[in-house]
Amino acid sequence: MAELDEKSAKRLKFLEKITADGSTDPLAWYGLALEYSKAERYDEALQTFTTLRTFNADYVPMYLMCGQMLSKCERWSEARDWLEAGVAVATRKGESHALGELRTALQGVLFELGEE
Repeated sequence: MAELDEKSAKRLKFLEKITADGSTDPLAWYGLALEYSKAERYDEALQTFTTLRTFNADYVPMYLMCGQMLSKCERWSEARDWLEAGVAVATRKGESHALGELRTALQGVLFELGEE
């Protein structure tokens, strides 16, 4: 597990408190997931992304970041699932920049899976 600097550790504690207090602010949950990922607490990051997805499935940035994190962990099938879902959401919402990033990440995952 990576050692967090003091600023990151404070941010992590703050975000844990906000989300534990029942906030449904997507930025709080997204930020918490990113902090967990930065700390190499990947299972906690995945759970946090999953929780965010349950109450805000249209939050496009989480799909790319979760897919990239899962790719880093070589959890290719899970990464594919997240990225494919993100492509669908970004397409439906007309978010072309995010769509391009998601498709590029997905191509890399499909290559790893031999499904390109």
